[in-house]
Amino acid sequence: MENNKKGQQRKGGRAKDNAMQSPEIGRIQPQARELEEAVLGALMLEKDAYSLVSDILKPDSFYDNIHQIVYRAIVSLISKQAPVDMLTVVEELKKTGELESVGGPVYIAQLTEKVASAAHIEFHARIIAQKYLARELIGFSSEITNKAFDETFDVDDLMQEAESKLFEMSQGNVKKDVQQINPVIKEALQLLEIAANRPEGLSGLQTGFNNLDKVTSGWQNSDLIIIAARPAMGKTAFVLSMAKNMSVTYNYPVALFSLEMSNVQLVNRLIVNTCEIPGEKIKNGQLAPYEWEQLDFKIKELYDAPLFIDDTPSLSVFELRTKARRLVREHGVRMLIIDYLQLMNASGMAYGSREQEVSMISRSLKGLAKELNIPIIALSQLNRGVEGRTGIEGKRPQLSDLRESGAIEQDADMVCFIHRPEYYKILEDEKGNSLLGMAEIIIAKHRNGATADVLLRFKSEFARFQNVEDEYNADGAQFMSKMSATPSAESFPPMSGNDVVPF
Repeated sequence: MENNKKGQQRKGGRAKDNAMQSPEIGRIQPQARELEEAVLGALMLEKDAYSLVSDILKPDSFYDNIHQIVYRAIVSLISKQAPVDMLTVVEELKKTGELESVGGPVYIAQLTEKVASAAHIEFHARIIAQKYLARELIGFSSEITNKAFDETFDVDDLMQEAESKLFEMSQGNVKKDVQQINPVIKEALQLLEIAANRPEGLSGLQTGFNNLDKVTSGWQNSDLIIIAARPAMGKTAFVLSMAKNMSVTYNYPVALFSLEMSNVQLVNRLIVNTCEIPGEKIKNGQLAPYEWEQLDFKIKELYDAPLFIDDTPSLSVFELRTKARRLVREHGVRMLIIDYLQLMNASGMAYGSREQEVSMISRSLKGLAKELNIPIIALSQLNRGVEGRTGIEGKRPQLSDLRESGAIEQDADMVCFIHRPEYYKILEDEKGNSLLGMAEIIIAKHRNGATADVLLRFKSEFARFQNVEDEYNADGAQFMSKMSATPSAESFPPMSGNDVVPF
């Protein structure tokens, strides 16, 4: 008898342990059956009720399987532009052979008796949708918990799966109400007044590239901007030059996500860009005395600049969204830069092709730009189509050269190409003007403005893009700085060809 008692105690202990480990045991899943009945009844009573809930509910939102079947029948009638009432729903269920499974005409009649009107149908529908989302979260967390206990599952794969599912759920839950035009007109007029009161007449974020800003009016909030080029054209140098201008000159908080280079490599490129010291010398530390002074003096520009760098490799869309929200909320970041789009992944979701995955990434970036109301700049590679063409015009990139997905062109508000004719041994344009050290920013698509070609100066030894009109001033300032720091010309001998490092 004593052994039996001990056995019962052991059993009771195990049961207690199991209950503690599985808190969902004995709980009823979130549901609102009475509200489901009320919503279905209201849909069959008033013809315009469906328009109030169509964006909120789907068949799976209903907890009761019978209610799912009835709602699916109502949706079917709406799609056929047929009237929705008790009789038509009964007939539709007869056609699908599901009338008896829902309880026959009697149950359908009872649903219409549950509510007098559709006065509160939208409020009721939102509660049903919230209960559905809660059930989804419970099921998702239970599934992930079980797989986490199973050692046959790879933890990294499990993390990707969790990110993917959460991203899908959050995307499906993001809704934005329709607005009447009056408040939107007021907002547009306020932005117009702000632009009119600025001396440069820009409505967006200044890049420091004057001619580019004139065409774009600055980078605009909620825009997805694609900057594309073949390798070695200077994509990273361009966005680093721009990020430095925006964060240092205009004090805009900017975040740069680099999937290709480490934080230290990016900062070294910024030092080269800002301090005008060749990259090879920054790597080996063989700086002349005047270069050390130049470094100490000019690097102060970068201290305390609101520039945030993230070098997470193979960044997923979900990770980017999470980090971007935090940066905007905590640091007031005004623009995101991604270097580069093709190195991102779609949060572990399965796709039939890489093209489909890139399409999903570009759509997500556009959605994120709208959600955060900031411009997002994504760098992109071009395919080899440029290399196969001949002539001055043949080497200029085209929209069809965008790599891996036509959706990039479709989703982007603006597509800019970086083209350096000098790279292709094209040293003069058709008018005989020198193209040495010149770069074209080709605005090939501009959803809210004109397309144009903007000419910039590219200083390869400093990995820097700058305004053409700044060339003389920059060189003169550099010369005067050297002269004032070191009176003797012997202190700063001319740099050899080995000092120049193409970026």
